[in-house]
Formats: sequence, structure tokens, C-alpha cells
Amino acid sequence: MRPSFLLVLCAAVALLSAPAEARRVPANAQKLYDQLESASEQFREGLARLGRGEAVQGREAIREASATLLESARRCGDTRGCDTARFLAAYDALVQEGAGMAGGGEGFSTPTDGARPADEASPVLGAMPAAARPVAMLRGRDLRQVIELNEPVKAAMAEWLTWMRPSLVASWENYQQMRFLMWPEYEQAGLPEALLFGILAKESNGRVHAVSRAGAAGPLQFMPATGARFGLGWRDGFDTRYDPQLAARASVLYFNERFAELGDDLAFAVAAYNGGEGRALRLKRAAGGKSFWDPSVQAQLPPETRDYVPYVLAAAWLFLHPEEYGLEFPKVDGAATVIKLEAPASIYQLAICLGGPRDGFFRALRNLNPRYEPHVAITAGTELRVPVAVPPLYREHCVSGPRAQQAIALMAASKPTVPATATRGPDRSYRVKSGDTLSSISRRHGCGGATALAKANGLRSPYVIRAGQRLKLVGCG
Repeated sequence: MRPSFLLVLCAAVALLSAPAEARRVPANAQKLYDQLESASEQFREGLARLGRGEAVQGREAIREASATLLESARRCGDTRGCDTARFLAAYDALVQEGAGMAGGGEGFSTPTDGARPADEASPVLGAMPAAARPVAMLRGRDLRQVIELNEPVKAAMAEWLTWMRPSLVASWENYQQMRFLMWPEYEQAGLPEALLFGILAKESNGRVHAVSRAGAAGPLQFMPATGARFGLGWRDGFDTRYDPQLAARASVLYFNERFAELGDDLAFAVAAYNGGEGRALRLKRAAGGKSFWDPSVQAQLPPETRDYVPYVLAAAWLFLHPEEYGLEFPKVDGAATVIKLEAPASIYQLAICLGGPRDGFFRALRNLNPRYEPHVAITAGTELRVPVAVPPLYREHCVSGPRAQQAIALMAASKPTVPATATRGPDRSYRVKSGDTLSSISRRHGCGGATALAKANGLRSPYVIRAGQRLKLVGCG
């Protein structure tokens, strides 16, 4: 039975067991659910066509279905009584279904030697441009003609290819795990994937919980006020700046606004992302037709922005042309699915018992499930997004057995501590260091969580702290 059928069956059982009044779905929400069902069937038909060798028709059907799913999910978020999780679960199931078919499962013919021909694309990834050959258009213009390979960009490229190379490759790997969430937002808006990657690589290296000293947060580093303008902020105790899909959507809205007022000038738009749209617009108007790279314009930019723009454009260029620079991005299976926890476990605990490849699964689990603190146990029955390689490993090593017990024991271990009253008296404090978060401080000092520490210090969400700030460690052990 296909994974998506299981999800549908479970949803039907839950629906039928609910009270009659709970089963009433508002008409507008039901209309979106009908669109979801129709788009899912179209997606599957596209997969079937690919399996029959009808590559063009299959990919077109998948693209149309994906666009409908995205649009319906957006409208669901603004519709009373509509459950957006239903759309995410459906999409994850379709990705898993396509991944299984790509591996030679039901509906796909597989070469007799078990290898997929080099020119045959995966049906799921085929719905989007291949990562090594992304659509490179910026509002009708080829991005490769928009990016100017001048001295600043070349200098930034040299750094990406030397001491920053591990960071660039890590950004690529992290991005591939989130690509199915982020890239469709850019694709629908007609913005180039290379720009998305360049911003992500420079801002966060693809770590969704990255926080800057200035208070910017998330994979695309939105400040609280800017994020709020584009739909990001605290919802149900979660800062949606950390959500990769919502952050990508906000980034699209931001860039479209910048391009509209800056005459589609890419360099000035990227400068606005870092240095503020007001400053970028003033400089653009005062430049009188001069290029962003003109010395008279550069002289008016903060040093950080002068460096930022070439770094982003250089990363975007390398994304488009890795082979020309001897850069080999590793292959990453970016398909995701959903598991339901059979017992309470934290993301740390899961990363330990799963084991896995060179870097393990911690970063992927963290990025795909941004709502959860990594050290806090998540209740049994919770559904988590995971890479497609995880479910069999979870069943084998994390539900029971030696590795499962080992992970529990390791998570229960703690470093030796000295009672606070024995060394510092009842009123302790801590001076914030660069890179600290309330969660990390609370964890190190036994403060009972970021929220408790914030309340003790009179901090309001989004709980921004800065290096040098002194916090009271009230009730911490």
C-alpha cells in the first residue's frame, strides 16, 4: 500500500471517530480540501506518465499539481477551519511515493542492472529543475547575464572556494534537505534558485535556527520588524522566522517589493536585504544611473554591505557553475516523509540512535522540525518530518534495542555541577557572549527553559539578546 493511502486511511478513521459537530468542515475549507485531492491525483498521474516514458507530459502534470497544492495551502492558511498540516502531510506523502517509484517501485520500469540511466531524472525531482541545472531567470533575464563578474565578486568567489569552502558545501547539503519546502516559493514567483541559495549560504549556512547578534533569525535571517511586514512572527509559541517555507515565502515578497522600486537592479536589491531598503533606495536614486559597483556608490555603503553583496552573488554564481571551478557538490536525497514517534524522544536522542552517514541526521531533523528544541523530549504520537532514509533506521534502532537504550542513557547524562549557592550566592547573573541564545544559556545553567529565563529578565518575544548583556539566572541550578 502506498504511503499516501495510509495517510488518507488514518485521516478517514480519525474523522469518522470524531463527534458530528467536529466533522463539520466550513464550505471554503472543504473547497480547498477538494482541490488538494484533485491536485494529488494529478501529481500521481504525472508520476504514472513518467513511469510509462511520457517524460514531457508527466513533468508538466507534476508542475501543475505542485502549483495548485502551493496555492491551495496558501489560501488554507487564511481560511477559517482549514488545517494547513493536511496539505503538508499530503505533499510529504507524494514526495515519498515518487521517491519509491524512482527507486524501482510500483509503476516504474527499472533497468535490468538496477541502475537508472544517466539521462533519466527522478520523477519527484523532475518536477523542479535539477539542482545542478536550475532555472536561472530573474524577471525575464538570464541571471548569468545579470551578475557582473567584477573584482569584488571574484574576490568573494576566491574565499568561498578556499577557507569558506566547507561552509559553502555545508550550505548546499542543508539546502538540499529543505529544497522541497523553499524552492517552490521562488519558482512560482519566477525568481532564480541561485539567488535563494546565495542568500541562504551567506546568512545562515542553511541552519534554520541561526540567530545574529542584531536579532535577525532563521535560515534567511529576518529581523523581527521586517519579518512581521511579510507575515513572519510569533504564532502559537513559535517564531515562524525559523520555518524554512514561510521564510522563503517572505523572502520572495521582500525581493519582489525591492525589484519593483529599484528597477530590477539585483545588486541594489541584495544590498537592501543586508543594509536596509531605505538606504538602498536613496543610494539608487542619488546614483543617477551609476552602477552599484561605482566607487562613489560603494563609498556610501557600510563595510558589511560592501562585502555582503559580492559574497551572495559569488555563491549564486558558483551554484550555477560549480564544474567550472572544480567544485563538486555532494549528491543529497532531498525527499522527505513523516514518522510518528512511538515513544517520547528528543531530536538529540533521535540523532544518536539513528546513526547514519558522515554527519548523521541531526541537522536535517532540526531543519525539518524547527518548532522543537533539540534537547527537549517530544511526546509519543507526534509526527516529525524526516529524510526518506530515516523510517527504517528509526524502527530498527530507536524504538527498542541496544542503540535505543544507549541514546536514552546518553541523554540522561549530565556534566558535574556545583550548587550555585555554594559558589556565587543566591543571586547569580550571566554576561551574554556572541552566539548565545536563551535556550543555550538555560540549558547550560539549568534554568528550566528559554521562556522561564526570559520572564525572569522581563524580556518580551522574540526574546532578542545581545553580546555583553547581563541576565539574571533566577531559579537556575
